[in-house]
Amino acid sequence: MQSLKVIENELVPVYETSAGEKVVYGTELHAVLEVRSKFADWIKNRLNDCEAAENEDFEAISKNLENGGRIKEYIIKLDTAKEMAMLERNEKGKQVRRYFIQVEKKYKSAKSDLAEFSPQLQLLINMEMKQKEHDQKLAELDSKVDSIKDVVALRPNAWRKESSNIINKIAFELGGVEHIKAVREQSYKTLEERMHVALNIRLANKKKTNALNGMCKSKLDKLNQLDVIADDPKLIEGYIAIIKEMAIKYGISAGEVA
Repeated sequence: MQSLKVIENELVPVYETSAGEKVVYGTELHAVLEVRSKFADWIKNRLNDCEAAENEDFEAISKNLENGGRIKEYIIKLDTAKEMAMLERNEKGKQVRRYFIQVEKKYKSAKSDLAEFSPQLQLLINMEMKQKEHDQKLAELDSKVDSIKDVVALRPNAWRKESSNIINKIAFELGGVEHIKAVREQSYKTLEERMHVALNIRLANKKKTNALNGMCKSKLDKLNQLDVIADDPKLIEGYIAIIKEMAIKYGISAGEVA
């Protein structure tokens, strides 16, 4: 999914993608239209009514909710959203449609104004706009880096729980709990490559030693790679660094993993 930024928020929030496309969220459109039917039913019916094509007129994604649940969200192009509002055939639908038309006119006008400048001036303006976007992305990345640093720095004795929380969040970003195992294995593989260590061999040796020392089978079966990492301060440090890198890559913030 492309990154979105809010450009209008007077009635229904309108977003712009990194490619310059104007879009809205289906749930936000549904709420403003004050539709009585459930969102899942309404969105499917309206997209069918508009004969909207996925990945052309809209994009379906999985979105996290504040209560920990998930919902299938729809990112809808403004032309399609305008048609969906019109199909409500009520005053609210008309109001939303007129609002979308005003937004379209506003940004078409801004584009036309730019076309009046000389090619050289247009180039300079575009370069300045791209530089601002670049600076904004860098600022967002710095914020994420500081945020992830805070997660671990504030609770150094809770790295196992924190790393598990981050891995779970990354898995949900990738589509659900079925990805947790793959994400966790990737973190172990990266640690092995970076620290030149074989976690499975160390785990096998740890189990043998604990078995000789009388540990029961049920406890032996629960031992895993995290227990091996916990035995070595250098591995803990390396693993924390890897988890922070993964969190930054997938945009997982401190607030999301707390």
